[in-house]
Amino acid sequence: MTGSNPTGLSSQLDRYVASTPPDRDRFVDFLRVLAIGVVIVWHWALSITQWEDGALVMPNPIDVVPGASIATWVLQIMPLFFVVGGFVNYAAWRSSQRDGGGLKGFYVTRIRRLLWPTAVFVAVWLVLDGVLWLAVADYRSVVDWGLVIFKPLWFLAAYLWVILLVPLTARLHDAGQALTLTGMGLTIALVDLGRFWLGIEEFGFLNSALVWVFVHQLGYFYRDGAFERIGRRGQAALSLGALTAMIVLTNLPVYAVSMVATRDVEFSHMFPTTAMIAVVGLLQTGLAMLLRPTLQAWLRRPRVWKTVIALNAVILTVFVWHMTAKVAVLGAYEALGFELLTEPTAAWWVQRPLWVVGPGLVLIVLVALFARFELRLRGD
Repeated sequence: MTGSNPTGLSSQLDRYVASTPPDRDRFVDFLRVLAIGVVIVWHWALSITQWEDGALVMPNPIDVVPGASIATWVLQIMPLFFVVGGFVNYAAWRSSQRDGGGLKGFYVTRIRRLLWPTAVFVAVWLVLDGVLWLAVADYRSVVDWGLVIFKPLWFLAAYLWVILLVPLTARLHDAGQALTLTGMGLTIALVDLGRFWLGIEEFGFLNSALVWVFVHQLGYFYRDGAFERIGRRGQAALSLGALTAMIVLTNLPVYAVSMVATRDVEFSHMFPTTAMIAVVGLLQTGLAMLLRPTLQAWLRRPRVWKTVIALNAVILTVFVWHMTAKVAVLGAYEALGFELLTEPTAAWWVQRPLWVVGPGLVLIVLVALFARFELRLRGD
């Protein structure tokens, strides 16, 4: 998939569609695209991007939209991405063990795929920032005005962390599946107890490491067929149990209802990460498993599957560059004399399609320029 000719690329995608093994779990690929897509649309259109003390900020309008806080239980979808990561990394680890690649082969392949497109992104921005500093009078570094461009990359650090632990977590899963997951869950609960009831705030950073390992571990259960074996009743029970836990926990004084930070409440479940994100991971996994049979059939349509394959091939490039695309449109928007709206008024909502289509068009150009670095690593 390294060709730049659109016709040739389309033909190559058609060959991938035709050669897809019948036992491939297409739903995993779809969930990865869905998760990144939701994150991008949220950042582009559902955040009130504005200037504050000379820097771009992106508060959420959740506090003024009825029911939006509860909607974040599903729309804060990064836990589901880590579940997918668990599925893929567990499969890659077992494949590496089977084919003789071992620990080194696993790490080299997985880490290069994660970090190389990111390194290209950072390098381009370092050069661009230097050029702007030389060319524009009184230019302030992107570190001063545009950290929002880089903030989504926190996820890469968390994802690198769970990849590094795969040899250990995969072994623990193979030795005692339910026992391992239960032990992780209890540890996370105890750490939150120490943070909120004993006032040891540093424990929040400990759970920032543990919670993502727990959610990633759910992907192992998906990969080895455990979620399929429990059937629809078991999947429904998992969803209902997690939903019940969400309702109970968010009625405690320490846990906010919204899974994202809002303008009226600075508290965030995402960082330092709380046990709520682990429960969100359980809820989203249960719901995804319930939807899987229906969507598996839909994903067998050639056009649908071709789109999923194409997006997955450049998914990391899309993710790292999506905020650059938004900032580019924002710069053009203000250069034309328009002002950013700072409240979710009716006019703000009417503008939302603009903030999907505009950055989307710019992102297509950026992907065309930089996707080659990701595609080469896939050996396509």
